[in-house]
Amino acid sequence: MAAPLTLACVLAAMVYAAGAARLRRRGDAWPWRRDCVFAAGCAAVVWGLTGPVPGGPFTAHAGRHLLTAMAGPALLAVARPLTLVLRLLPPGRPRRGLLRVAHSPVAGWLLFPPVAAAVDLGGLWLLYRTELWAAAHRHPLLGGLLELHMLLAGLLFAMAVCRLDPVRGRCGLPLRAVTLLAAGAAHAVLAKSLYVAEPPGTAFAAADLRAGAQLMYYGGDAVEVFLALVLAVQWYAATGRRRARQAARDAVPAGAH
Repeated sequence: MAAPLTLACVLAAMVYAAGAARLRRRGDAWPWRRDCVFAAGCAAVVWGLTGPVPGGPFTAHAGRHLLTAMAGPALLAVARPLTLVLRLLPPGRPRRGLLRVAHSPVAGWLLFPPVAAAVDLGGLWLLYRTELWAAAHRHPLLGGLLELHMLLAGLLFAMAVCRLDPVRGRCGLPLRAVTLLAAGAAHAVLAKSLYVAEPPGTAFAAADLRAGAQLMYYGGDAVEVFLALVLAVQWYAATGRRRARQAARDAVPAGAH
């Protein structure tokens, strides 16, 4: 599964770059920083899937987990890929079909922040606190499906928290912030539990287990801080717009209404 996912990431980066260039050629604004962020997200996923990660077996796995399931998806979500595709598609059936999917009840339910957090963190708890991971090492197909799930679940959670693309439903900043805090706490508790007990059915050296758990704990904090900064920027921008509208209303003379 790693090879197809790697190829998909490389193709996605190329398509994104070509689409952004097309927007700019026709005179539309599309910040270069989004191209860089999307490329970094694809690179993080590819590195997590195929690149060298130092440390023992569990520490290396923890590093791959952070890259593939957390850092990569967070960067991809911030780059607004759905917005790019919608701006590229001309009015017609493909664009209407994509909007119907993005605004469908299923999409709204999956991108409801608590649901997305449950899918993402629930999958991680099942992987590490049951014998699922041991089974994945015995069955390569299952291991590949788990890698795909971790990537998609991480992307789902990042998109639900950031809420930068046009999708169904309006979720306020307080709900998304509380969900991010709760998910961060659940991830931290999972990392702490791995510090003292390896996943069932596995055996790792104590030093390797502790190092991997610490990497998962502090690396997870770093990604969550990044997502929190995205929310803070949104709050700042929304507050500025409200103040600007209020100032504009206050500037209108009373007799002009």
